[in-house]
Amino acid sequence: MVRLVPRETKFFELFAEMAQTLTVGARQMRDLLQDYNDVPASVQKIKGTEHKGDDIAHTIFIKLNSTFITPFDREDIHTLASSLDDVLDCINAAADRLTTYKITRAPAAAVELATIILRQAEELSKAVSLLEKGDALLEYCVEVNRLENEADGIARAAIGRLFETEADPIQLIKHKELIEVLELATDKAEDVANVLETVVLKSA
Repeated sequence: MVRLVPRETKFFELFAEMAQTLTVGARQMRDLLQDYNDVPASVQKIKGTEHKGDDIAHTIFIKLNSTFITPFDREDIHTLASSLDDVLDCINAAADRLTTYKITRAPAAAVELATIILRQAEELSKAVSLLEKGDALLEYCVEVNRLENEADGIARAAIGRLFETEADPIQLIKHKELIEVLELATDKAEDVANVLETVVLKSA
């Protein structure tokens, strides 16, 4: 029998791969900021992971354009892929700051934020793996949102301390921007959780 409708088979697998790639990138950033050795090589690894994420997102977009029947709303598929990619982009942007600004030491808050990003990525990976099962993933989305609130507090307190204690204005600007980009990554992770929640609510 000839199939007249293209059959969707791989969206869920591609999203799982993209979430796993995000977790790899988040772990690379956390490890880099914790140890802070051989920074240029570690930054290159993060760039490679970000490029892999771009490739997976591109594959999803191509598949979206060639698939007639999708497992959930087409706009949500596009937004989910874009949102996952945005988190990796922020991780890569933070890595860029380390070499571009020649940051010689990682602020303690940057390590804390990178740890939160990794925890968010792990929760998102669990959630994405349950995408076919509906509301089973919601608890992971709630945790991602809670972690984003925690990151907000860490970033605000850290920037406040910078203005109180950092005498070198150039150093202050470098560290402030690094903290802000890492905090933005936690915001982007929350965006992914919000998209997942929207998908579940639409299918309820």
